[in-house]
Amino acid sequence: MARITMREAISQALWEEMERDEKVFILGEEVGVWGGTYAVTKGFYDHFGAKRVKDTPIAESAIIGAAIGAALTGLRPVAELMTINFAFAAMDHIVNEAAKLRYMFGGQFTIPMVIRTPGGGGRQLGATHSQTPDAIFAHFPGLKVVAPGTPEDAKGMLKSAIRSDDPILFIEHATLYQVRGEVPEEDYTIPLDKARIHRPGSDITLVTYSKMLELSEKAADQLAKEGIEAEIVDLRCLRPLDMDPVLESFKKTNRAVVVEEGWRSYGVGSEVASRIYEQAFDYVDAPIQRVAQKEVPLPYNRNLEQMALPQVEDIIQAVKEVL
Repeated sequence: MARITMREAISQALWEEMERDEKVFILGEEVGVWGGTYAVTKGFYDHFGAKRVKDTPIAESAIIGAAIGAALTGLRPVAELMTINFAFAAMDHIVNEAAKLRYMFGGQFTIPMVIRTPGGGGRQLGATHSQTPDAIFAHFPGLKVVAPGTPEDAKGMLKSAIRSDDPILFIEHATLYQVRGEVPEEDYTIPLDKARIHRPGSDITLVTYSKMLELSEKAADQLAKEGIEAEIVDLRCLRPLDMDPVLESFKKTNRAVVVEEGWRSYGVGSEVASRIYEQAFDYVDAPIQRVAQKEVPLPYNRNLEQMALPQVEDIIQAVKEVL
C-alpha cells in the first residue's frame, strides 16, 4: 500500500488506463499544456501527445457533445469539466443524450464515457462555483453518478468508470485533492454499484459520502469519547444507490442520520431516509435525521460559507437528538 493524495490517486488511474487502452483519451479546458485546473493531468500532454490529451475552448456543451460523439464511435473519452457548476451549460447533452441514447436505440450501441468534475463548497469560490448538485444528476436513469470520499475509492472507481460501457458522472470534491490515504500499488478496480460500511458501530448509523465522510469520521471520533459508537456507511455511488449496507446497519442500530453537503430539500438525505422508511419501517426507533447545507446560495465570505456548510458539530447534535 502507498499513502498518496486524492489528486495522485485520480492521476494514476487516468495514466494507467490510458496506457492500458489506446481508445481512452482526455478532453477539456486546460487539461493539456496547463495540466488541469487541479493539476490532475500534469505531464499527460508531454507523454501521450495532443491526439489523446485535447485542450478545448471554454464551451462545456461542446466538450460533452464531442465526448458523446467519440463514445458512439467506440472511443472511451474522459471529459473534464472545470467545475460541476458548469455542467448546467451541457445539461441537455448529459441528461437527454448521454443518459438516454443506449436505451432509446435498444442497446444497439453504448456510450462509454466519463465526465470528471470537481464539486462542493469550502474554497470561497462564491455561490455560482460552490454548489453540490449531485442529487440533480442522480435523478436521471441511464447516468451513473459516482462520488468517492477516499483516495483508494477514487482510483479504483475511476478505473472501473473508464472501463464501463455506461456514461458516468465522476464527482471529485474540490477540498479533497490533498487528502491522503492508503492505496493498493497493484492494479485494482472497485465496483460502481456498492456502498460499504466504512466504520463499524452499534449505536447509530451515519449514512454519507464524498467530503461528508471526512466530517462523519471526525464526529464519530468525538462521539466515541462519550461512549457512543457510530457506524458509518459510505454510499460512494448515488446512482445506482446501494441500500443493502444501509439497511443492514440500520436494522442493527435502529437509528440513522444522513449527512450530505447539498441542500436539504429534495436531496440525497431525503432519498435515503425514504428508502429506510419503506424497507425497514419496523426497525425504526426514532425519526431519521438529516444534516445538510443551509437553504441559501453559498456565501463567498469564509465565515458565512462555513456557517452555511454542514459541520462536525451539526452531525453530533443530530446524533444526540435521535438517541
